[in-house]
Amino acid sequence: MERKLVPVKLDSYKPLREIVFESLREAIINGVLEPGERLMEIQLADEMGVSRTPVREAIRKLELEGFVVMIPRKGAYVAGVSDKDVTDVFEIRSALEGLAAGLAAERITDEEIEQMERMILYRSGEAVDIEKIVEADTDFHALVYQASRNDRLIANLANLREQIQRFRATSLSYPGRLKDAVEEHQAIAEAIIGHNVEEAQSLAMAHIMTAENVMFEALRSVKEQKDKGQKKEKE
Repeated sequence: MERKLVPVKLDSYKPLREIVFESLREAIINGVLEPGERLMEIQLADEMGVSRTPVREAIRKLELEGFVVMIPRKGAYVAGVSDKDVTDVFEIRSALEGLAAGLAAERITDEEIEQMERMILYRSGEAVDIEKIVEADTDFHALVYQASRNDRLIANLANLREQIQRFRATSLSYPGRLKDAVEEHQAIAEAIIGHNVEEAQSLAMAHIMTAENVMFEALRSVKEQKDKGQKKEKE
């Protein structure tokens, strides 16, 4: 199995266990550590250049957050994500994204309006790097959250997005999705800038439900291609 973890960088402002925890969580979110993969304390500690203790503590915390499952007499494994898990996340996220957009329409500042206007000038044809595409998508939603002025709402939305982060690149690279997502962002931005609360809420909720449908379609397509590849190898 190819590994991609790198030694952690020490931060004088954070405890080592927190740095290790954040590094492992990021590796899971970004798919470096895949669902079903066993987490070996000694191996992870060696790769990250730390002792086993902060790794053990990080794994326990990851279990509490649902990123890791502990199987008796077998050890720790990266938690899988079922279709129902994804659906549950999107149902909650749709409601909260609508709330955030509605609050943003009421509370957005002039400076944030200028930021949002610059964002909606973004043209889909210019972006070819999927990492930059995901980053641009993240930045737009982060600005909407910021404009909501509700810290608890922002924290909950950040947690929900992390739970499905590993699938976002697959979804946004699905044929036609990027163009549609940019247009949906533009419509949401215009409603927020125009202080149209109800329209902002409605468009934000619809955007998330569309994203869910595309994600399942994209994952289904990836699985079909993988199955075809495995079938050809056997023939």
